[in-house]
Amino acid sequence: MSYLTPEQVMAAQKANVETLFGLTHKAFEGVEKLVELNLQAAKLVMTEAADTTRAALGVKDAQELMALQQALMQPAAEKAVAYSRNVYEIATTTNEEFVRVAETQFADLQKSFTSAVDSMVKNAPAGSETAVGFVKSAMAAANNAIESAQKVAKQAADVADANFQAVAGSVVKVAAAQQPKARARRAA
Repeated sequence: MSYLTPEQVMAAQKANVETLFGLTHKAFEGVEKLVELNLQAAKLVMTEAADTTRAALGVKDAQELMALQQALMQPAAEKAVAYSRNVYEIATTTNEEFVRVAETQFADLQKSFTSAVDSMVKNAPAGSETAVGFVKSAMAAANNAIESAQKVAKQAADVADANFQAVAGSVVKVAAAQQPKARARRAA
């Protein structure tokens, strides 16, 4: 039966530490992108608030104020959707990197485990064929279950992405649909 040597243990620990630092770096990159996005959004909101306040102070009647309000609705909805898409993209990209690393680590672990089981099977005493068959069957079932779970998780992520895109598109369409209604009310 084969055992891990101290060199193998140290190499595995070193690889795990490198993976941890790599993931930590990716997480901080995601946070940096979010902070940058939020700073840009805050600057834009402040600038637009000043412009909107100036425009509101320059209106002469209620109808002009309503027109100003309506003119701001669709661009505001579009900006909110764009901001949400950016946040979603940053989160998705960061998550994909974590998933990729986890899948790679799991594949390596699975290879090591399979190798260890194969080694044990080769050195198994006579008469243990039933137990060996059971272990191999259990490994195959576990691998199938893991592959199925990964497929389901991918499908769920795809559905969530499609739903997000649909909702984002609906928000912009609703805001756009409100503008002609407001113009019709002003004209009447």
